[in-house]
Amino acid sequence: MLRARSIPSYLACVVVMLCVASRAANQPAWQQINSTHFMVITDAGEKKGREIAFRFEQMRTVFATLLGKERLNQSVPLTILALANDKAYYQAAPLRQGQPIDVSGFFVRGDDQDFIVLNVFEAEPWRAVAHDFALMLLRYNYPPAQGWFDEGLAEYFASIRLDDKQIEIGGDPALGTSESRDLLMNQRDARATKSLTDLLGVATWMSLPDLFSMKHDAYARNEGPHQTLYYAESWIVLHYLLHEKRLPETGSYFDLVLNQHVPVEEAIQKAYGMSPAQLEQAVKEYFGIQKKTLASGDSNQRAAATPNASTMEQASRFPSPISPGDSAITVKPISEPEARALYAGIQVRIPERREVGLKTLNALATTPTSADQKAEQRQQVKRMGEDAEQLPDNAIGVPVAHRILAWDHVEHGEFQEAFSELSDASSLDPRDMWIRYYLCIAKYRMAQAKHSEMMGLANMMIDLKGVIEWYPEMAGAYDLLAFARNIGGTPSTALQTEREAMGLSPRNEEYIYHLAEIYIASKKWDAANALLARLKTSSDPKVVAQATELGEQAGSERKYGIPVAADGTASPKYAPQKSPFDALEEEEAKREAAEKNNGAEMPGDNRVTKFISGRLLAVDCSNSPAAVLTVSSGTGQLKLRAADYRAIVLIGADNFSCDWRNREVTVNYKPGLGKEGDLVSLEMR
Repeated sequence: MLRARSIPSYLACVVVMLCVASRAANQPAWQQINSTHFMVITDAGEKKGREIAFRFEQMRTVFATLLGKERLNQSVPLTILALANDKAYYQAAPLRQGQPIDVSGFFVRGDDQDFIVLNVFEAEPWRAVAHDFALMLLRYNYPPAQGWFDEGLAEYFASIRLDDKQIEIGGDPALGTSESRDLLMNQRDARATKSLTDLLGVATWMSLPDLFSMKHDAYARNEGPHQTLYYAESWIVLHYLLHEKRLPETGSYFDLVLNQHVPVEEAIQKAYGMSPAQLEQAVKEYFGIQKKTLASGDSNQRAAATPNASTMEQASRFPSPISPGDSAITVKPISEPEARALYAGIQVRIPERREVGLKTLNALATTPTSADQKAEQRQQVKRMGEDAEQLPDNAIGVPVAHRILAWDHVEHGEFQEAFSELSDASSLDPRDMWIRYYLCIAKYRMAQAKHSEMMGLANMMIDLKGVIEWYPEMAGAYDLLAFARNIGGTPSTALQTEREAMGLSPRNEEYIYHLAEIYIASKKWDAANALLARLKTSSDPKVVAQATELGEQAGSERKYGIPVAADGTASPKYAPQKSPFDALEEEEAKREAAEKNNGAEMPGDNRVTKFISGRLLAVDCSNSPAAVLTVSSGTGQLKLRAADYRAIVLIGADNFSCDWRNREVTVNYKPGLGKEGDLVSLEMR
C-alpha cells in the first residue's frame, strides 16, 4: 500500500538531497574505502562508505562472538558495492518472477570472490544481507553441518540492529523495518507475510528428527521468503541452543551424525543427554516463555512488555565491541570506467543480467582510454635512447574489464579466449594480482577439462605464492598450490598446503578430494579411504561419482601396484614428475646452453638478450630445420630466426610446431638488424 507524502514534506526531502549533492560536489564520483576486512566501492560519498565498512566490521565481530572464535577466516575477498542510485541498484538486482527483488541488498557468491550489493537509498541496507553474510562466514569458519543449523543461526543473526554504540540481536528477524521508500519518497509496506513467531504459534511443529534429517542446501536456495515453518523452527531451536549455551553439544551431535554415521535420534540422545522428544519439549517451553518478547520489534518494547526479562533479553542489547575509530580506513578515488567495469562484473554473475553486463564490458575493453591515447602518442614521438620493447603493446581498454571478461571465459570453459583477455589485462596493469590468480585457475581448469598435463607448472607455483602473499587467506590459492606440488612429486609439502586450504574453507568438498589424492600419492590408503567415504555421502552426485572412481583406482593401485581405470582397464603408469624447482633449474640450464650455441654460431656475440610479449603470427619452416617466427608486438613485427627449431628452448609446450598461428607468446631474443633477431627461447601463454 502506498501512502503519498505531502508536497512540503517531499520538497524538504529534495532540498536535503540537493544539499548533500552540493557538499559532495568536490568529492570524486566513485571511491574505494578499505577497512580491516572489507572493500567498499561506492558513489554515495566517503561518509556513507565509511559507515558501511564499519557496520560490516561490527557484524563480523558479533558473529565471531556467537561462534566463540577470536578470529574469523575470509577465504575469498568480499567486495561491497554500495549504490546511491536507486535505479542503478535495481538494474543490477536479480529478478524474482520477472521483477527486481524488493529488498535493499543482495549477495553474489563466486568461486573467486564474493560480492554484496547495497541500495544506500534505503535505510540500514546491510540488514537485508545479514542472513547471507552469516551463511558466508559459516562456510569459511564452521565444519560441515546440517541445513537446520545453518539456516537457524543465519535467521538468528538476521535480526541484528546496529548503531555506533549499541548492538541488538535476538528478536524475530521477520519483524524488520516495515516501510521503505521509492524514488518519489512514497512509503510502501514491505512486510506482507507472517513473522516466524506467528508461524510457530499456529502451525504444527515438525518433530526434531524430521527437522534435523531434512535435506536443505542453504547455499543453493532460491531467494524466496523465509517465512516458512522450516526457517521458523530452525530459528527457535538455535535460539534455544544459544541461550542455553549448548553449541559445544551441537558440535558433538554433528560429529556423531556426519562423521560416525550415528542415526539422528541416537545422536541427539548422546550429544544432548536428552531424548528427541525431551529436547523438542524443552524448545517448545522456551518458545512459550519468550513468545511475547520475541514478537516485539525492539529491545525497549521487549523490556516494557516483560519487566522481569530473562538473561537472554537483557543480553540482546549490548555495547558495540568496536567503535568507528578502531578500524583503520583508507580511501582512494576510482575512475568511472573502472567503476562501470566492476558494476558490469557483478551483472555477468547474475544470469538474467549477464548479456547487459557483457555488452558493457566488451565496450570498455575495446574503447581506448586516456592512458591508451597517451601511450599511442608516446609511440609516435619516441624519445632518443628509449627502448622500443619497453613501450606498451597494442592492448587497449580498461584493464579491469579485460580481467573480468577473462574470468567469465574461464567459468564457461573458453580458455583460449581467457588467456587472450588475461594477456591484455596484464599488459595494461601488470601489478594486478587477480590476473596471476586467474591465469593459474585457467591452467588448472583447462588441464582438467582436456584430461591433459598442467602447463607451466613452475611458473604457476611462483604465481600462487605471490597471490598468497597478497591475500594470505585465499583458500583456492593454497588448494592449487597443493595440487601443483603433488603433481610435481612432493606430496609431503602438498599435504601441508592442502590442510591450509581446508582450514580456511572446511566445507569445500573439492579440497577434500584433493587431499585424498595426496594421501593416495603418499600410499596412505586408510586416510584416503576415510575421506572418500565421507565424499560418497555428499549431496552432489558429481562428487559421489568422482569419489567412487578414485576409490576404485586407489584400491587397484594398492593391490596390484598399477592404477586401474573405472572401466577395469589398466591405466598407463607415468614416471614421477620432477619437482617444479628442478624444472626451473633445467629451463635455466637450457637457456644458458642456447646462449652458448648462439655464441658459437656468432663468435664474439656480446648482444644483450631482450624479451617481448606479443602474438606469434606465423612460422616459416621452408628451410627446415631452420625456422623464422613472425612475432607482433606493440612496436610492430619482428622476424626471429632459429637455426634448428628442434633445439629451441620451449616453455609451456612439449614440442615445436610449424603450424602455430595467432598464439600469445613471450620470447627471449638477441636483436639483429632492423626488425630481425635470433631466437633464444619461446614461451607459449
